[in-house]
Amino acid sequence: MKKSEKVQFVVEKLEELYPELPIFLTHTNPFTLLVAVLLSAQSTDKGVNKATPALFEVADSAHKMAKLTEAEIKHYIRTIGLTNAKAKNIYLLSRQLIERHQGEVPQSFEALEALAGVGHKTASVVMSQAFGVPAFPVDTHIQRLMHRWTLSNGKNVVQTEKDAKRLFPEEKWNKLHLQIIFFGREYCPARAHNAAECPICSEIGRKDLFIK
Repeated sequence: MKKSEKVQFVVEKLEELYPELPIFLTHTNPFTLLVAVLLSAQSTDKGVNKATPALFEVADSAHKMAKLTEAEIKHYIRTIGLTNAKAKNIYLLSRQLIERHQGEVPQSFEALEALAGVGHKTASVVMSQAFGVPAFPVDTHIQRLMHRWTLSNGKNVVQTEKDAKRLFPEEKWNKLHLQIIFFGREYCPARAHNAAECPICSEIGRKDLFIK
């Protein structure tokens, strides 16, 4: 199967499986999305969604969050991993948003990535999901699946993102990257993966994934 045919198969199969996207991180505005994405690093969406409602009830904006202390923020997110670093970054980025952007989340990759604790992946999620700017955030699921589907060499997330943007239509990036994540969780896990039964790997996956 040609690479272009693989791409078309992936797009069609994912649209068949996920015509409507489930909510991945609970949020009400760009600021709460930014905080939720930052908290999701090395944590599960489920865990983040359990912790954030109480936090966002008292602080759903940069101005409100900056009025809390790091200790208070830490209390709200205590069930999430890397609590100390995340609480510090949430407090700092809230102050930075007030000082640099009048408390609003900026709509540029450069400005977002200049905030405390915000890397390229987090910025990409915010740009795509909050502002509708085409982006293709690459997480461990996308990295794994792009390699399994022989659409990228899988050496690093930078290369995988470039390959994804080159192969998939730009107008599909924002929905497609989430579809791939949901597919990875449901059908194509890192361990105990049966390629022969996977709806996509069974058709276009690497041959060495199959048990001989």
